[in-house]
Order: sequence, then structure tokens, then C-alpha cells
Amino acid sequence: MIFFEPEQRDRALFPHDPFKGVVVPRPIGWISSMSKAGQVNLAPYSFFNGVLSRPRIVSFCSETEKDAAAFAIESGEFAWSMATWDLRDKMNATSEGLPRGQSEFEYAGLATAPCRMIRAPRVADSPAAMECKVTQVVRVLDADGRETGGVVVYGQVIGMHIDERFVKNGRFDLASVKPIARCGYDEYAVVDKVFAMTRPASGGNAAGGG
Repeated sequence: MIFFEPEQRDRALFPHDPFKGVVVPRPIGWISSMSKAGQVNLAPYSFFNGVLSRPRIVSFCSETEKDAAAFAIESGEFAWSMATWDLRDKMNATSEGLPRGQSEFEYAGLATAPCRMIRAPRVADSPAAMECKVTQVVRVLDADGRETGGVVVYGQVIGMHIDERFVKNGRFDLASVKPIARCGYDEYAVVDKVFAMTRPASGGNAAGGG
């Protein structure tokens, strides 16, 4: 087993930082938001996940305050759309660093769909989306208390959109949807197979109590 301090890794052995290669797979935070002036942004975030189920809270982290995060903070709301195998190339295109005000939806050839409870649109072809109200904004500090430039945006899910074609036996059928996840480097994973396990009777809070 190799041990190293992250900033002092053997770059001959690890020319690429292995951090993102071991924190895997990560759900993709495909975030759309709208500024108060009506500018729309859509971007995939590498660090996104659910945080709490009661109430339903999600978070995404921007390592620098990019437009999607800035608009979410300014407006107090954002939408998340699920990135899937079929949408992978268009999702990737929305990571392009376009000038503020230029639509990533148009650039990637993605249709918008209106949300019900927030102003920002969602990705029309995505099989699942969530409308969120910002609850907290956290400026990320390092171990010495210095600001890193990173910002975490927390949002409460106030509305959900689910494509009924992918509902089977009362469940959202992930194997049919084929969501993709971020891995390390330039790598992604696709969910096309799932398995089930029954928790121990005393394990109600294991793995987050989901």
C-alpha cells in the first residue's frame, strides 16, 4: 500500500492526481440556473450529491464561482437534470466555457422545458429533474482556515419531474435510464445494471438511512 501526502505525490508514478480517481463514481450535477436579469446557464458539476432526505437536500460544489453557481446564489434557486448515456455528448458540450449570457442549451443543441416552481429551465430530454431552492451557501476553507475559492450550494428539492416511461413496479428504473457518473481523469461510468441487498434489521441508518 502506497502512502503519500496529496501535494507531495510521486509524479512519475502518479502524473495525474488520483484524488478524483478514487472518489468515484460521482453523480453529475447538471445544473441550470437563471440570473435575476434573465440570463440562463447550464453546466455539469463534478461534485454533486444528495445530502438529506427529510427534507430533501442536494448540494453541488463549484471549485471557482462559475456562472451556474453564481446565478443560483443570486436568484436563490436552481434545477438539476439527470445526465444519461444518450445525453452524454450534449452534457459534455455544456462544460464549454462560453461567455456569460450565451446559452449552453443552444450551444449543445438541447431543448429547454419549463419548471413549475422556479424560473430556471430544465433539460427537456432528461428523464428526471429536480427544482431546488437555495438553503445555504458555504465558502470552502482549507485546514488552515483559508478560503479555497470553492463554494458549495445547498438546495431543498421543492419539485420533481420523472418520465413515466421509466417507472416500473413503483420504482425509477435506473438500468433503463442509464444515468452516467463522473469518475477520475476523462473517465465516466454508466449504470446499466443494478443489484439489491437487504439491510440487517438493526441497520436502519446505515449508508445514510436511504
